[in-house]
Amino acid sequence: QVQLVESGGGLVQAGGSLRLSCAASGRTFSTYTMGWFRQVPGKDREFVAGINWSGGRTNYADSVRGRFAISRDNAKNTVYLQMNSLKPEDTAVYYCAADRMGYTRSSVVRTDTEYDYWGQGTQVTVSS
Repeated sequence: QVQLVESGGGLVQAGGSLRLSCAASGRTFSTYTMGWFRQVPGKDREFVAGINWSGGRTNYADSVRGRFAISRDNAKNTVYLQMNSLKPEDTAVYYCAADRMGYTRSSVVRTDTEYDYWGQGTQVTVSS
């Protein structure tokens, strides 16, 4: 079992930046594809960004490409989401997730049902 703990959320003005972190327990973190998703009340969970086990492959939602950057440090069992030029529509609860079969795939999946482990979420609020 893997436990994921997000941190770094908060309140920021439009145009500002935040960096989210997700710390993972366990010895197999370096084999997992990691993803960030977000959700607002009344809407489906939305893929934001993902990174493969080595960090050599990433995938972004069109809505955040060029503004957000995902990275990982396998030595620290941590994945990051750097969010720049934030907009009010980025307001959501952000979740970190792990795809334990990610090392078998040729690409970073965007479907939440492919991810096996989830964090508790961290709130990001962007004021206009």
